[in-house]
Amino acid sequence: MKAVRYRTGPDAYRIGRLEGDQIVDAGPAGEQGFVPTRAAWAALAAADGPRTALGAVTLAHPVVPRKLICIGLNYRDHAAESELDLPEVPVIFAKWTTSLIGHGETIVIPREETRPDYEGELAIVIAEPVYRATGAAARAAVGAYTCFHDVSGRRAQLETPLRQFTYGKSFDTFGPLGPCLVDAEGVDLGALQVTTVVSGETMQDSNTSNLIFGIEALVEYVSLATTLEPGDVIATGTPGGVGDSRKPPRYLREGDVVDITVSGVGTLSNPVALER
Repeated sequence: MKAVRYRTGPDAYRIGRLEGDQIVDAGPAGEQGFVPTRAAWAALAAADGPRTALGAVTLAHPVVPRKLICIGLNYRDHAAESELDLPEVPVIFAKWTTSLIGHGETIVIPREETRPDYEGELAIVIAEPVYRATGAAARAAVGAYTCFHDVSGRRAQLETPLRQFTYGKSFDTFGPLGPCLVDAEGVDLGALQVTTVVSGETMQDSNTSNLIFGIEALVEYVSLATTLEPGDVIATGTPGGVGDSRKPPRYLREGDVVDITVSGVGTLSNPVALER
């Protein structure tokens, strides 16, 4: 089952069940959008509101997380192309939630950012509060999954000795999320294909079986430090093939369109423009 949040006015949003190219309305969206608890999925399954063509609405990012947690260097090939040793524990950084945009919205590159890069990822969404989760409890805390684009300003990220990941990755519009949330129950999150295509050219093509730290391990590790709350998002890391590591580098530029596809979700697509 797939959930979307869509805009019906400047500040008016609704939740819907996505069925092919149709949205079945499920009522007004709350402050956090669609939070993928079991009760929320059950209510979505029972929804029988008016149907709207998917192409007739503007999709928003489906959930509004209180915490957007990102994982760095979590694919072996990405660590290798970055010329860094495999991490012994997950590499954690935050991304400001003001970076979030939905499917179809424009990624705007700030005038100062000379090395804008793409990073396609699987993101998971937490369904229930969890602290110090282990094993099955860590897996059970995951209520949904989706596509995420960790757009990265490499100039800002790497211009200081300590690598200011949060700043360089949190510019407005640098967090496309969607187009929908998919029910994670019964899904093997360790066997999903993740692909990034930039203006028709495949740049990243990998599988979550290549993650250094799997989904349960990430939930376990993050929840050692903080209580994960319903609606929180963990972006699980990007595969090899990022633009900054290519020779020559391939940065995002005016007119590009970035398509990120995750098995079972569909494609998150966003055009790119330079700030005027």
